[in-house]
Amino acid sequence: MSVTIYTSNHCFYCDKAKTLLKQLNADYNEINIQASPEAREQMLSKSDGRRTVPQIFIDDYHVGGCDDLYLLHEKGELTKLLSK
Repeated sequence: MSVTIYTSNHCFYCDKAKTLLKQLNADYNEINIQASPEAREQMLSKSDGRRTVPQIFIDDYHVGGCDDLYLLHEKGELTKLLSK
């Protein structure tokens, strides 16, 4: 299982999403789109054009943003995805 989170500098929602992932002991690969224009294009392609950050992926599954991550957690589905 691989978690990738696309972020930007000074992003409250990015920090909030990373905090939840840390609380769940989920390792993640953080890609800052401000540091790399290629990463922004990659994020846009993988997320069907969603421009906001964070954009979170668990393996090939597109979770979405911070609110989507927390919603999965509240439903009890996030730990299932992370344990695969």
